[in-house]
Amino acid sequence: MKALVYTKPYSFEYSDFSEPGVGDDDVLIRVRACGICGSDVHGSTGKTGRRIPPLIMGHEAAGIVEDTGKNVKDFEKGERVCFDSTVYCNRCEQCKTGFYNRCENRQVLGVSTPEFKRHGAFAEFVAVPWWIVSKIPENLSFTHAALLEPASIGVHAANRAPLSTNDTVVVIGAGTIGLFILQASKLKGARKVFVSDINEFRLDVAKKLGADVVICPGKSDLKEVVFKKTKNKGVNVAFDAVGYASTFQDAVSVTKIGGHLVAVGNLEKTAEFDLQKFIASELTFAGSYASSGEFRDCIELVASGKINVEPLISDVLPLKDGPRAFERLLKAEENLLKIVLEP
Repeated sequence: MKALVYTKPYSFEYSDFSEPGVGDDDVLIRVRACGICGSDVHGSTGKTGRRIPPLIMGHEAAGIVEDTGKNVKDFEKGERVCFDSTVYCNRCEQCKTGFYNRCENRQVLGVSTPEFKRHGAFAEFVAVPWWIVSKIPENLSFTHAALLEPASIGVHAANRAPLSTNDTVVVIGAGTIGLFILQASKLKGARKVFVSDINEFRLDVAKKLGADVVICPGKSDLKEVVFKKTKNKGVNVAFDAVGYASTFQDAVSVTKIGGHLVAVGNLEKTAEFDLQKFIASELTFAGSYASSGEFRDCIELVASGKINVEPLISDVLPLKDGPRAFERLLKAEENLLKIVLEP
């Protein structure tokens, strides 16, 4: 099969690669669309330790069932499907209690570490266990279905805080995940959502997707704007969808007394913050990783248009153009959000 192979830092080759074998519990999928995730872009620098070459990346995908293992009962050749990115074992204590993203034996598609290597979906075919696969309706395009995985991460993040009607929210970072958190917050009834980003184009997209207030840190002070529009109280929930120490500090600073802070991005390993405020304000902190059951919920949300993925798709390219697509994303090309590759 043809695949986009990560060979060394900043380098990809579109080349022949062995087709994946089909285990007893596997579904072999002919990939029709696969989005490039920010973690793929960051991983391609070689600095994360989670993309050890040679590797086929890609975990935001959809396609058609090509073959199934002998234990697979619910899927047949020709069916339209998508799949989660977390390959959970379905056996450990976390899996048995429904926390699949916390699986004790977790692997991730398109990721390679010293502990495991799991080739992903930047290829004509990918094999995944049947329990992470879901069927998709005819009215949902493969391109849109490729964004179900990041959509589920945004929905999961919103579920990590007790969001309710009339709550105020700050989303720091208007990348793909931040824009899905925005939409999920609105679906849960948030009255006012502030979105902050240094990229004006992304803020324009946020406006189209329902952001009530957009803030560009280079032009306005986040805390000043938020406090002015919340009667000097701050917001009920703050989401850090970036993960720098500075953005985490910002999230703490705008959260009201008794509020909730959810960390989603993790671009930096550590962060200093105002511990005294955190304690004295009785803030509640939650981490949010991947998704846990929300993936299947997102099929209906995206297919029905309740979550809108179209404004996030900047370009759709053939898989052979993958090397150039990564270059564009690494250079942070203007007006660029999500690129979807088609094998």
